[in-house]
Amino acid sequence: MSNINNSAPVVTIDGPGGAGKGTVAAAIAAAKCWHLLDSGALYRIIAVSGEAADIALDDTNSLVALCERLQIVFAAERVQVDGQDLTEAIRTEEAGSSASKVAALPPVREAILTLQKGFRRAPGLVADGRDMGTVVFPDAPVKIFLDASAQARAERRYNQLKNKGLSVNLRALLEQIQERDARDRERAVAPLKPAQDALIIDSTQMTIEEVVAAVMTQLASKVG
Repeated sequence: MSNINNSAPVVTIDGPGGAGKGTVAAAIAAAKCWHLLDSGALYRIIAVSGEAADIALDDTNSLVALCERLQIVFAAERVQVDGQDLTEAIRTEEAGSSASKVAALPPVREAILTLQKGFRRAPGLVADGRDMGTVVFPDAPVKIFLDASAQARAERRYNQLKNKGLSVNLRALLEQIQERDARDRERAVAPLKPAQDALIIDSTQMTIEEVVAAVMTQLASKVG
């Protein structure tokens, strides 16, 4: 990606899956007319594309090569990979679980790191992920760690999938979320944790509007 601007301000929004990071990040980016990075989508894209190409999720070399050759485009809330729309395919719970496994491989993380940093362009960037503030953009002036209880996150995901007409099991969703949390928090490489200077927001009892307001207040105080 061209026109990288290392001086462009960045808001990082990290946290576990289901805490509302994507919705909040999109709202902030829209309000500020800034660029948006859904970093988790990159890992999901590699995982889904790898599985489609019969690449094992622990085949590091093949996954790195895949990172280097895929053409990924984010536009109008859709995800295009090599001309194919993968928007729905990468949003399943299975894709999320596979992405977490891929994200634990250091060489794959390194290959994706350059892609992530390329989204930093004027007038600014809102980056949603799990290690945006700790690893990718450690100099970001605004760092948010958005959390929520596993039960609340499972219920949100359950309602989201039910509204799409999908058959889902709440207990199974909760177990998947708990397993992913444990894997993300305990991995040796870039474990899921707040940056030391991050504002920690627990969204369990908050509306999206309340979370957005809190982030915008923090942004105004740090960047203007």
